[in-house]
Amino acid sequence: MVKLNRIYTRTGDDGTTGLVAGARRRKSDPRIEAIGAADEANAAIGLARTAAHGMVRVTTLLGRVQNDMFDLGADLATPGGAKLDEPALRVTDAQVTWLETTIDEFNRELEPLTSFVLPGGSEAAAHLHLARTAVRRAERATVALAAVEANVNPVAVRYLNRLSDLMFVLARFANDHGNRDVLWAPGRYADAKKSGS
Repeated sequence: MVKLNRIYTRTGDDGTTGLVAGARRRKSDPRIEAIGAADEANAAIGLARTAAHGMVRVTTLLGRVQNDMFDLGADLATPGGAKLDEPALRVTDAQVTWLETTIDEFNRELEPLTSFVLPGGSEAAAHLHLARTAVRRAERATVALAAVEANVNPVAVRYLNRLSDLMFVLARFANDHGNRDVLWAPGRYADAKKSGS
């Protein structure tokens, strides 16, 4: 059980932060960067969840995603091989499978894409697209961590990869099942004469 009575501890004033097993890392460390990027993505998902009010299916599943993102943060904060009193919390294949099932479920309700989609449309869709890019950053940071440390859960990378796909699908769903997507028109404004500039 987590119990937080004090918000500030001053232990990070030296530029370090603690991991689950008690080891400390510089705040510029790749592991801390990955944890921070996951936290930022979770905050962006929370904002998207707020913007999607009225879409109960979307807000409910985003609540589950936010909980899973805390699992992912705990996973990243517990390097493999750390000495613990109980098993480390890890992101699992079941969580990735749930994302895939959810993506398929929502994607079946969307109109087929005829072009790449610009981030926008409805307010909820814009927030979901922003969350998608934040999740992608967390994925890149986790991949960068795995490149320098062998003890990174590979399922965490898969989870983030699928989660960004889910954010894309949900953004389209929030745009009236894709009917209000803002589509990319390649080169539309490349010719100043044609664009009226």
